[in-house]
Amino acid sequence: MAKFSDQISRIILIFLLLVVISGWINIAASLLLGMAYAVILGNPFQLKTQWASGILLKVSIVVMGFGLNIKEILETAVDGFFITVLTIIFAIVCGLLIGKLASVDKKLSFLITGGTAICGASAIAAFAPAIHARPTHILVSISIVFLLNALALLVYPELGKYLGLTQQEFGMWAALGIHDTSSVVGAAASYGEESLKIATTTKLARALWIIPLVFFAAFSFNYKKTSTQIPHFILYFVGASLLASFVPFLTPYASYAPLIAKKGMAISLFLIGTGFTRETLKTLQWSALLQGTILWILMSVISLWLIKLL
Repeated sequence: MAKFSDQISRIILIFLLLVVISGWINIAASLLLGMAYAVILGNPFQLKTQWASGILLKVSIVVMGFGLNIKEILETAVDGFFITVLTIIFAIVCGLLIGKLASVDKKLSFLITGGTAICGASAIAAFAPAIHARPTHILVSISIVFLLNALALLVYPELGKYLGLTQQEFGMWAALGIHDTSSVVGAAASYGEESLKIATTTKLARALWIIPLVFFAAFSFNYKKTSTQIPHFILYFVGASLLASFVPFLTPYASYAPLIAKKGMAISLFLIGTGFTRETLKTLQWSALLQGTILWILMSVISLWLIKLL
C-alpha cells in the first residue's frame, strides 16, 4: 500500500513539475504549488527534492550570469553597498533586541536574525555550526524563514505595484527585504526583467556578508575556532558574466540565458516548496515566529524607506 501511495505521489509530482515548466503559472506561484503538494500529500521524496532544488537554483543563477554584463553587476553592487550595510546593522540590532523581549532562546534568536539580515536558510546553515546551535534551533529558524518567504512572494509584488515602485526600486527592495535568494528571484521575476537582474545581483552581493558575520557570531558566543568560505556559485555567476561580456562567440546565445534561468528557478522554487510538510508546521514556536515576523516587517519598511531616501 505504501509503495502504491508513493507511486501516486510520484505521478502527481511529475504532473505538477510539467505544469511549472509549461509556464501556466507564474514563478512565484511555483513555491506555493510545491507547498500545497507537500502539505496535502506529504513528500516521500524529500531528500531527493531538497538536493535537486539546491543544485538547480545555483545552476540557474549561474546561467543568469550569462545574460548580464559584468559592468551592470559591478554598478549594481556598488550602488547597493551603503544601503546593504545599513540594513544588515539594523536587522542584527533590532532582531536580537526583539528576540530578547520575546524571550526567544539566544541561539535561536541569532539564527532568525542572521537569516533575516543576510540570505535566509543559507545564512542559518552557515551560522549554526559557528554558534553550536542545536538541530531544533536550525529546524525552527528555517521553518520560520520558509513561511515568511512564501508570504513575501505573494505580498511584495502586489505592494510594489500598489506603491508604484520602479523596476530598479522593486529589485533592490526584494533583495533587501526578502530572506532567501530563491524567493527574491521569484518575486522579482514576477515584477519584471530589470527588477530580476537588480534583485539577483544585489542579493548575491549581500550573501558575501555571511563571511564576516560568521566570525562575529562565533565571537559573540565565545566560540573562537570557526571557518567559512565564499559560496562557490556566486563566483561562478560572476565568471559567467565575465565570459558573456568579453567572449564574442557567446554574445548571440546570451539572450537565451534569462529564459532558461527563469525556468530553472521556477522548478527550483516548486521543489523547495515540497519541503514544507505538515511536520514542518509542527516545529514552529510562536515566540520565535513573532520575532521573525516583526523583524521582517521592520526590515521591509526600513529598506523601502532607505531606497526612497537614497
